[in-house]
Amino acid sequence: MRGKAGRRGWAPFAALFAAVLALFGAASHTRADTLPLGRLDDAAVPTAYRLDLTVDPSRPRFSGHVEIDLVLARETASLYLHGRGLRVSRLTAHSTGEAVDGRWVQLDPVGLARAEFARALGPGAVTLVFDYDAPFADEPAGLFRVQVDGAWYAWSQFQAVDARAAFPGFDQPGFKTPFTLTLRTPDGITAIGNAPEQGEPTREGGLLVHRFAPTVPLPTYLVAVMAGPFVSASGEVPPRARHPDALPLRIVSTAPNRNRLSFALEGSRAITALLEDYFGEAFPFAKMDQVTTPIHSGAMENAGAALYRDDLLVLDNEAPVAQQRAFGRVVAHELGHQWFGNLVTPEWWDDLWLNESFANWIGYRIADAWRPDLGIAGDALAAGYEAMETDSLIAGRPVRQPIDDSRRIKTAFDAMTYGKGGHVVGMVAAWLGEDRFREGVRHYLAAHRGGTATSEDFFFALAQVAGNPKLVPALRSFVEQKGVPLLALRRDRQRVTVTQLPYTTAGVAPPETLWTIPLCLRRGAVRRCFILDQRTQTFELPGEGEVFPNAGGTGYYRFELTAGHWKSLIATADGLPGGEALALVDSLYASIRAGRGTINEMAALQRKLIRHDDPHAADAPDKAMSRLVRENIVGAQGRRGFRQLRDRLYGPFLKEYGFDPRFGVYAREPASRAQRRVQVVNALVGARGGRALRRLLEDAAVAYLAGDRAALDPTWFDHAFDLYLYERDAEAVRKLLDQALASEDPVFRPAALAAVARTGFPKMAAWLLELKDPRLREGERRDILDGVMARSASREYGYDWALRNVKPLLDAADAQAFSTRLPQMLGRFCSVPWAERIARDFGPAFAGTPGVLELERAVERVRNCGLLDDMMGSRIDEEFAALR
Repeated sequence: MRGKAGRRGWAPFAALFAAVLALFGAASHTRADTLPLGRLDDAAVPTAYRLDLTVDPSRPRFSGHVEIDLVLARETASLYLHGRGLRVSRLTAHSTGEAVDGRWVQLDPVGLARAEFARALGPGAVTLVFDYDAPFADEPAGLFRVQVDGAWYAWSQFQAVDARAAFPGFDQPGFKTPFTLTLRTPDGITAIGNAPEQGEPTREGGLLVHRFAPTVPLPTYLVAVMAGPFVSASGEVPPRARHPDALPLRIVSTAPNRNRLSFALEGSRAITALLEDYFGEAFPFAKMDQVTTPIHSGAMENAGAALYRDDLLVLDNEAPVAQQRAFGRVVAHELGHQWFGNLVTPEWWDDLWLNESFANWIGYRIADAWRPDLGIAGDALAAGYEAMETDSLIAGRPVRQPIDDSRRIKTAFDAMTYGKGGHVVGMVAAWLGEDRFREGVRHYLAAHRGGTATSEDFFFALAQVAGNPKLVPALRSFVEQKGVPLLALRRDRQRVTVTQLPYTTAGVAPPETLWTIPLCLRRGAVRRCFILDQRTQTFELPGEGEVFPNAGGTGYYRFELTAGHWKSLIATADGLPGGEALALVDSLYASIRAGRGTINEMAALQRKLIRHDDPHAADAPDKAMSRLVRENIVGAQGRRGFRQLRDRLYGPFLKEYGFDPRFGVYAREPASRAQRRVQVVNALVGARGGRALRRLLEDAAVAYLAGDRAALDPTWFDHAFDLYLYERDAEAVRKLLDQALASEDPVFRPAALAAVARTGFPKMAAWLLELKDPRLREGERRDILDGVMARSASREYGYDWALRNVKPLLDAADAQAFSTRLPQMLGRFCSVPWAERIARDFGPAFAGTPGVLELERAVERVRNCGLLDDMMGSRIDEEFAALR
């Protein structure tokens, strides 16, 4: 309630308050090195929030009246909490029937704050009351707004520590309380919170007042506040044995997307039912809104009101297979969080890995169950193998890392948490078996329902069902230390001797590391699982045929074999399951980068897998070799040999499958065939045999951009727009840019902007990076820099521009996220001198930022690539040149 009865104004106390502050002010201003920059203590524990926010997205600022009930453990005249960029006009504490006025002080840029009062409060129950206003953000951090097709919308993105930019509070995951939300908006606005809206809006003071039911206990980072002239598609998950009442379900988006929401509605309904079956219980919240915004980098699992980037939900049955796969895995990930992360929440950010790693794994697993034809299981394994590229660097971190400073929280959202963590969860699930692992998950959720938990709690739940005391040390060894195990195998009849070493690339000496490894081997139809916890161990493995060192491909490790063992596995690779074929390609690629494997072996493996039933496996060797080519380790002769190999292997597929770039031509064919056609086009579009292909794509782009939307399917946007711009002048680039900025299509707009950024022309790069067009969103400016640096022809210009602008870039509103993204762009160079230059030029600017580790990784990637080129570049180039 907004009434002021019983509260005294600030003015009568101003002089007294100033005098009191003068007495204890010196003591209250604690030195910076003793401020609680990470976790707050439990001196003040919140028990409930009442948020009353006035949100008009068309205005640059919003306002709030917030009440926080809390319990003070001891008497105090000041307390730490959080708030960032809030203009607090009034702060009052209500305790034992009295109102005590206070002062608000923000202490650091991340949002640590202090409430200071004229006299001591507590111990016991206290209510803090705030009136304030704050600016909307332009990027997804806090409460942000965007104009779409002339209308303004606002959304919240509070993970990890951005709720403090929307309201004052205790912004850390261990504090779970109910939230009661009231939103005051102009007419024509749909308001969304975590809980259902209670009845129709009322009108007060010319604004609509939307009142929401109190939530179940939530941490601040899962609170949702959204307002705008949204459109929606509504449905429900029908009553089932697990929930007697229907679950209300909506897909909510901006007005231009009104006719493309039914696919997401049907898919979300099916995925929710599959998750209920997996967890063995009903959906944990009263309703589920799936909301989209055009400027998110991915998605956010707000309880009962998840947020997604537009293209993840705005699609239909004719959407590209890749977009449908992304829908499945991301929606299953975010809906899986409703149990694992929302119902049970990490106690502190150092256990974020468990929250995200499990959701990553369950997202792939449930999405694959939803649409097994899309091949989503292969995407999961590919993500894990990609994480190994980062994890094998000396510069790095374990999956689970201590976080003692809020500025470091963003570093936990990387490939270690998602790719490695998800693969490790999958490794343990495969080793334990589906039923026992699921039982452990259910034990964990039941024991901590509605509260918080730690990694140790999860480990304990799995230990209860494992039947092997070494499983918990195995989990710890993978999540509490960095690096990728390399297993060297020797076999002698039915005996397999395994030696574990840390994997690294050529010229790099890794630190000594020992893992406890859940190891699964296969020989023919016999699959056996063991625990490898010594440097060298021998195992018995009966059966016929060759030993495969990573049964199912689920193990988070690489392997090195004798020459004869490699030869045998390559010769029979076409008979491997898809996951094992991917593991074989990854380990051979790792062997090449370590200076042991050869391009000839990879080409032989490509010939064996080229017609594999799993499109991921069929294309994996080509992707591995393409990476070496993109790094410029391969010279002109080698590139010619690679193009000839591609012509010979992929050319027959183009004749067999055919190619027509028009919209929807292949919408009804099996997804695996559609995915394979994409791979064929990717391989041939730059090859000699791709001349006709290039002409078709360019002509289709011309027609599409002239207004014929049926001329080009979104599947081919990237190649078609690149080819369209390749031999055209700057005017064509400007026209495509203008068409992109005039569009709100969630697939066309980013694809066209990416093509514009990738032209490779330094003069065009200069113009784009300085572009002031108000239609260009801040995140899109970052995407343009990424595109400029993706092309070798314009990369150095992008580097120089980034160096000149690094300070404002790292001071911007999205600086925490961008400080980890920019180093990834810098990591595309390949030489020892470039590594030294990057460290020298950017090191000082990144010191103390969340991106410092990512910069160290980038420097090491560039140096390692240079070492590989220096040591073996000539041999690799010769082997590529010999390909036919």
